[in-house]
Amino acid sequence: MNALLYLLVVLIWGTTWIAITLQQQGDVAITVSIFYRFALAAGVMMLVLLLVRRLRRLALRDHLFCMAQGCCVFAFNFYCFYHAAAYISSGLESVIFSMAVLFNAVNSMIFFRQRLSPNLLPASILGMCGIVALFWQDLTATQIAPELLTGIGLSLLGTYGFSLGNMISSRHQRRGLDILSTNAYAMTYGAILMGLFSLIQHQSFTLELSPRYLGSLLYLAIFGSVIAFAAYFSLIGRIGASGAAYSTLLFPLVALTISTFYEDYHWHLNAIIGLILILLGNLVMFSRPGMLQSWFKRAAVQ
Repeated sequence: MNALLYLLVVLIWGTTWIAITLQQQGDVAITVSIFYRFALAAGVMMLVLLLVRRLRRLALRDHLFCMAQGCCVFAFNFYCFYHAAAYISSGLESVIFSMAVLFNAVNSMIFFRQRLSPNLLPASILGMCGIVALFWQDLTATQIAPELLTGIGLSLLGTYGFSLGNMISSRHQRRGLDILSTNAYAMTYGAILMGLFSLIQHQSFTLELSPRYLGSLLYLAIFGSVIAFAAYFSLIGRIGASGAAYSTLLFPLVALTISTFYEDYHWHLNAIIGLILILLGNLVMFSRPGMLQSWFKRAAVQ
């Protein structure tokens, strides 16, 4: 079952990055697109749960945590990533998002007193070196484009917001709350927040009726939100937040492949090295305790 959940998350979320980019090519405001995505996703989840009598009542305190989860995962997170798509390719966004593995490890220590893995430091060094290598050509340019730094910063902020939402989902499941019900409520609160934000900004709620926009909206709402988030948060309950975030390891392979064909992303040597370092950092993060020491000892002997 865990393998199936992993496969669903990797394949769906590995392809949602390009769908987000497709939504940016129209005239609909970012906050409005996010509102429609999660309003549709929450509506579908609520309807299905009501039909099968799975929608659970929550205490006021639990609703407040669902509101916080909605702000972190279904509002702030995507607000950052939708804006970042205007500055860097969708494939590069997914690479930065794979740093959720490290964020989850640190946040699990902060919020749940879980001991940090001894692999965290080498994994973090590899991950940061990988990001620097990935953007090396842009960073060493005579004048670093502010757009690049904006895209990187927004992606990191979005990833951290996603990690905070993971911690709240862990809290729900530690209390025995139904994962589908908490997801539905959190999506509803996230959609309401984005709707209010759109109203404050006087944004138009007129939908673009092109096949490109409507197709990407449906894919992001049903597959990228309802199915993928249910699978991902179920993984958190089964193997923990840090283990579930390991699925982000494979996102860049899917997203960068798509970006190569549809966004004309060019693979330079530094980009290949950067991707390898980031993936290696994630692998190191989840290697067995003592494995690194054993590997280095064998290498020294040889």
